[in-house]
Amino acid sequence: MGPVGQILAVHLEKAGCSVAIYDHGKEKINLIRQHGIRLEGRIKEHSWFSNAYMTMDELMSFEPDLLFFAVKSYHMEELLSWFSGKSIPPGLCAVSVQNGIDVEKETSAVFKESGTLRMVLNFAGNLHAPNAVNVTFFNPPNYITSVDDSQQDLAKWIAATLQSVNLDTEYLDSFRMTDRIWEKTILNSSISALCGISKLTIREAMECPDTVEIIEQAILEAVEVARANEIRFPENFVKLCLRYYKKAGDHFPSMAVDMIGNKETEIDYFNGKIVEYGRKFYIRTPLNLTFTNLVKAASFKNKLVRSNRKSKSETILDI
Repeated sequence: MGPVGQILAVHLEKAGCSVAIYDHGKEKINLIRQHGIRLEGRIKEHSWFSNAYMTMDELMSFEPDLLFFAVKSYHMEELLSWFSGKSIPPGLCAVSVQNGIDVEKETSAVFKESGTLRMVLNFAGNLHAPNAVNVTFFNPPNYITSVDDSQQDLAKWIAATLQSVNLDTEYLDSFRMTDRIWEKTILNSSISALCGISKLTIREAMECPDTVEIIEQAILEAVEVARANEIRFPENFVKLCLRYYKKAGDHFPSMAVDMIGNKETEIDYFNGKIVEYGRKFYIRTPLNLTFTNLVKAASFKNKLVRSNRKSKSETILDI
């Protein structure tokens, strides 16, 4: 229940859905139970939730019709492991709300493609408190699709439900959605790692000609790979990307927040996927490879630091 999950939960509740939420953080769930979720900034809302749970067992006892997975991609394996050896309830569908290319494949491996939907979101926010989100920007619309187009009616219903409470969302077929996924990933890949490494906010990165040049070259590199994969872009796509980030505001992208907080990152599904597809089509991607490997090197360093701290703590306890 980070910013994305909380923004979605508030709007689904406002639209009249019966919403249950899950987070393993005791403090966060207690705050949500007592004070609800508050949205501030670009979107101002306040909703209360009586069904707030700290275990998957509790969540599934709610007997949901839809599960929105609004967690980082590196948490999905652990979260989906709960379903291992269990039968998926008939009719239960899952919505993948992660950023990146191919992230829905983990979900569809459990729920099958016929039971999996995918969203691309164009809003963002930062947590002011565990249950309070500052919505920093929203460049509508969001998009939703059925992975194999078998759940078109459901995807259209979700889009209409969110649309009814001013969270503009459009249904797309799976082929057009692939274009939007690549567009959003190229946007994220061109600036997220750069901000994490440089500690620049998006506004600061866009005010510096040196970093703007890097961002533009990273986009051009990724576009070449995407076109080889038959992705279609709108006219003046590179200029539109740069204009998009000039409006993004003075905040850090989600991956940069993770890097600064010494957490895992989604680099494998961002720049890493561009590198992977580049190799498939024999296209060199030096900038995206550099970003990928630098972020992985930083993550490796953080793991060593955490491991050393744990080792020292255990040594003290042994004494």
